[in-house]
Amino acid sequence: MTARLSVVDEIFLRTHRGMGTPIVLQGVWRTAERVPVGVLWALREGLRTGELGRRVRSARVPGARRAWVRNVRGLPLTLYGVLPVAGLLDWADARGAELDPARGPGWRLAYAPLADGGAVVSLTCSHVLADGRALVLAADRALRGVAGAVEVLPLDARSDWGDARRQWGVVLDGTARAGWERLRRGVSGPAAHRATGPLTAPALLQPVAPVTQRSIPRRALPADRGPRLRTSPVPPDTTATVTLVAQSPLATWDSIAEEHKGTPNSLFVALIAHTLWELGHHRDELTASLPVDTRAEPRVDNDLAVTALRITRTDTPADLREKARAAYEYRMTSPAGIPEQILQVLPDRWAHTLAAGAGERDILCSNIGPLPASIGALGPSRCTGMAARAIHPGLRPDRLPRTRLSGYLCHLGGEYTLALVSLEPERTRAELSAALLRAAEPFGLPLTPW
Repeated sequence: MTARLSVVDEIFLRTHRGMGTPIVLQGVWRTAERVPVGVLWALREGLRTGELGRRVRSARVPGARRAWVRNVRGLPLTLYGVLPVAGLLDWADARGAELDPARGPGWRLAYAPLADGGAVVSLTCSHVLADGRALVLAADRALRGVAGAVEVLPLDARSDWGDARRQWGVVLDGTARAGWERLRRGVSGPAAHRATGPLTAPALLQPVAPVTQRSIPRRALPADRGPRLRTSPVPPDTTATVTLVAQSPLATWDSIAEEHKGTPNSLFVALIAHTLWELGHHRDELTASLPVDTRAEPRVDNDLAVTALRITRTDTPADLREKARAAYEYRMTSPAGIPEQILQVLPDRWAHTLAAGAGERDILCSNIGPLPASIGALGPSRCTGMAARAIHPGLRPDRLPRTRLSGYLCHLGGEYTLALVSLEPERTRAELSAALLRAAEPFGLPLTPW
């Protein structure tokens, strides 16, 4: 993490402010037993004092990048009443509200016991603070009691002036070079728009059934002094999207991928594409967005690029393995060769217009990869499943992005967990589940929905 926001950070900040698809990352633990409140409190304290403990400071000089400042104030640990197992995902889908990466805090921890004797824990984080891999790192360090350093800037206007000069220098020089190169080559007409930045993945929110909560005076539990128990029903969300989580044995998934001469990742991409076709999409070719982790060292920040590949109905996991290998060599870049820093010196609405739809394709396939062993238990409570995904609080049905279906894959211990999101308001979770199982059947892939 650097002391100033990256281009990707600022794209996510604009989406948080309503310019694009808002994105909140979420880790959902499902445990076999109740989780002691002391364990949850220790996790919250580790997150509060770790690398998520920061917020955005606006620059004082036009063209200077926004910066990070320390913020150790945390939202309360929120404890809910007992949930029916069938209401687990609806509850998790609604946990993305109240996050503010500019004023802080930009993350939140919540807990609910389940009627089957287990429990569910939700950790949500604004995408401004971290990408999927970074949120896993933050949770791992908090569970192990290892807090990483947070690099922030002092409130010094001189550093803003220096940063503005550098930013404008890069933008003006790069734009001039891009213009000259275009004239030299005699290119006419607008260049293809390939904007750097994250995929604006589709919304995952679903209307939430009211949950009965235990009663406690809210004034008795200040934000940084203790857990808060919800005293009112969970309000329904109006975003008309559908989510699904399913698990599959790791050894079986890997062996099936090998039988098809593919990789676990290419099998994942094939599964998401065929699920969309099973939902009734008739085009024989789809385009997938693939986020790529670009960090050279474990840092809690947004360190990703995006690539894309085309998928046909006849593509096998082996075909997609080769296509993905080639696609990773060609990542999306800024428009017409203009430096990506132009998105940081322009006013937010102009920058949003320039980068609108960056990375959006028919499907999103985000492979978050292996989760560390520390994630596998919350104190004495064994984790039976862990879903890592994105949710999109406040996304309106009339402002949906191009992406129709998103998939998020991770694995912990001996299980893969697949999280799906459909951006078609007319769908139901039952329809999404049936389409996924039909898509998995030709591969012989067993899936168990949550």
